[in-house]
Amino acid sequence: MGLMDQLTPRELVEALDRYIIGQDEAKRAVAVAIRNRWRRRQLEPTLAREVTPKNIIMVGPTGVGKTEIARRLAQLTHAPFVKVEASKFTEVGYHGRDVESMIRDLVDRALSLVREEAADAVSEQAESAALDRLVEILMPEPASPPEGSGGGYVPPEGSEQRRQEARRRMREQIAAGKLDDREVEIEQKSKPSSQGMLSQMGLEQMEPDMSQLFDRFMPEQSQTKRVTVSEAKRILREQETEKLLDDQKLRDDAVERVQETGIVFLDELDKIAGGGAGEGRGPDVSREGVQRDLLPIVEGATVNTRHGAVRTDHILFVAAGAFHGSSVSDLMPELQGRFPVRVELASLTRDDFVRVLREPDNALLRQHAALFGAEGLELELDDAAIERIADYAAQANASMENIGARRLMTVLERLFEQLNFDAPERIERGDTRFRVTADYVEQQVGPTLRDEDLSKFIL
Repeated sequence: MGLMDQLTPRELVEALDRYIIGQDEAKRAVAVAIRNRWRRRQLEPTLAREVTPKNIIMVGPTGVGKTEIARRLAQLTHAPFVKVEASKFTEVGYHGRDVESMIRDLVDRALSLVREEAADAVSEQAESAALDRLVEILMPEPASPPEGSGGGYVPPEGSEQRRQEARRRMREQIAAGKLDDREVEIEQKSKPSSQGMLSQMGLEQMEPDMSQLFDRFMPEQSQTKRVTVSEAKRILREQETEKLLDDQKLRDDAVERVQETGIVFLDELDKIAGGGAGEGRGPDVSREGVQRDLLPIVEGATVNTRHGAVRTDHILFVAAGAFHGSSVSDLMPELQGRFPVRVELASLTRDDFVRVLREPDNALLRQHAALFGAEGLELELDDAAIERIADYAAQANASMENIGARRLMTVLERLFEQLNFDAPERIERGDTRFRVTADYVEQQVGPTLRDEDLSKFIL
């Protein structure tokens, strides 16, 4: 399944630390859950089937890293991943998405992953075949002997060698991009995707065999296009890649990937928790219905998808919710039992915000600096400016709704609003460096934060 899937829990936590500040308990929990999946695959098959995933419930306010932990974990392990909101599901018999749709989405994601990996594996072969086809288009083989030559025509001595040498030189020129602007005619074939058609017809859940049969007999469309050599290389490379890939094997690999390494992130689980006294009518019935529908999926069931039947026994489910007006104990006892690991994520402090701005590989300040760099403007930030940004974010969270690290995004957008607008003109004047000081942060953000009515809309 890949080397990243074999990382130790400590190595996984260290990798997550590069992107997420704090929340050590949650990182350790997901790292152990991933390692246990690798451990299970080392067991004797009969015993391995009995080992269930260590599904996790993360409890904590918004903006503290719940989704990011799960998403980064999936990226690190190259696992199929989908995020779904539990509140968007409806009980069977009601209008809305059914819970099995998340497994179908997961298989679609897995198919994209295995297709990308398979395409990378044959990329050199596909590139070579595409170049050969372009040479043939630009310098085709002689179709027949010249008219009047009779059946005994013999080409001049050495002509074949010269032609092959000319084709070789042309192939080198195409590969080097020297003929990219030249135009050629190519035939482009395509087969309409049945997925959108099936969705419009309400047949997303049709039996896998029928779905594959539908795909197989979809009429292929063909058209001749005049494009540049550069575009032709891309189109022909894609066509050659498709020829080298085995669709059925890709489907099978995608299903296996989902069953062995798939991760489903169930957000807003608290929104479908019961409300205690007074249950049994209205929305509470639907919430309990969604829980009942979720239970067999999390316990282990077979879900029919257009790419094959999927067993959910060993898919890792990571659920999350704020649980402000409810608690995990308000969920159905059977559903609670399927999430044996529970971790609480702490609210982020002002000091955490400073670290979020400075430390992660994808830190927001690095992103802004890179965007300004694209204009040619070098951005510099004083340490005191970073501290002031963190102060304002913490103050805004304290005086308004606490949205965690997401508040940093709104503060930075306000901070750089004018600079973003002026950047091109600054570069034209030769002003290629801009230093952000604490005073500048105060000028740009302070008035907005002090204006309570305005801050609600802007911060």
